Amino acid sequence: MVASQVHLVRHGEVFNPDGILYGRLSGFGLSKLGHRMAQAAADDLAERGRPITALRVSPLQRTRESAAPIAAAFGLEPIVDERIMEPTNRFEGTKMKLAVRKPAYWPYLVNPLRPSWGEPYVSIERRMLLAVHDAFQSVDSGDVVLVSHQLPIWVTHLSVAGERYPHDPRKRRCALSSITTFELAAEVAPETASETGEPSAAAPAERLGNTPESQRLTEVSYVEPAASLLVAATDVGAV
Repeated sequence: MVASQVHLVRHGEVFNPDGILYGRLSGFGLSKLGHRMAQAAADDLAERGRPITALRVSPLQRTRESAAPIAAAFGLEPIVDERIMEPTNRFEGTKMKLAVRKPAYWPYLVNPLRPSWGEPYVSIERRMLLAVHDAFQSVDSGDVVLVSHQLPIWVTHLSVAGERYPHDPRKRRCALSSITTFELAAEVAPETASETGEPSAAAPAERLGNTPESQRLTEVSYVEPAASLLVAATDVGAV
């Protein structure tokens, strides 16, 4: 048996009064509004009446804080998974609108298809698909929640939908504390756990990436439990 659904939950609003592109920097936790958003996501999951049997989280402060109300609601201990972490970004620690005006940063803008300013989309896709498939294999029943970040969740959506990676960050359908839910495709027999109870080995890396592994997933829902709070948000995080 495997998990029934895997839910990708984005973190809530970050306290970022200076408008810094924080990326993987430490010291950026949730704002007061962000904590309310995270609670809204936890409440939505609880109201579904589905058993959540495992919780995995990006190691960054904002995702760990966003996972806290989910952990409390279901009595779970979060497991850190670095594969669902925020991607690297050359503009980290800067104010994006100011940095792009400086010639020193222009070489990082030459290839938006890769993109040249950070971790390649194919790399993000590969690690996220591995993390999602491992999540399905990590439990005997119930659902698994992964608390992650906007770009990794959006790249997972693009991969499963068979869409191109290049996009306008402002148009990502991945709001703060949103929940994107996946199931294994019905026509594909799921891998089973080993006799020791350990998850089966991940698929070879060459099988990942917008084909066999992504096609094994089906996106079944997207919701924004914190929609009523978004109007008050000052940091939406898209870059």
